[in-house]
Amino acid sequence: MLRKFLFISIGVLIAGIALFFTFFYYANYSEGSRTGELIKFSHKGYVFKTWEGELSQGLSGNKIFAFSILDKDEATIQKLRSLEGRYVKVTYVERYKTFPWWGDTKYFVTEVKEEKSPIFSK
Repeated sequence: MLRKFLFISIGVLIAGIALFFTFFYYANYSEGSRTGELIKFSHKGYVFKTWEGELSQGLSGNKIFAFSILDKDEATIQKLRSLEGRYVKVTYVERYKTFPWWGDTKYFVTEVKEEKSPIFSK
């Protein structure tokens, strides 16, 4: 009887942990896009190296949008590296939570393209 209870408890615990990680891996809180000047893009971390970036969305740099990129998005990483310092539009998904091996933020960029800056378009 005690053995059966122990096996059921361990099974429920493992299933709960698996559901927790599955939910946070696949569930998105929101998705959208933002535009701004790509002012920072780096590969950082002590234990888990992650790709992190920042967009400046204001003239004085007072509104910063920080984001992360998953390692598997190599094409997006290369594009961001080449567009640093330029005006870009990023498409992102916001997750409920993040894990240390994914990145520092809950915002994950999935696509990037160069845009014309509204400052110099006149």
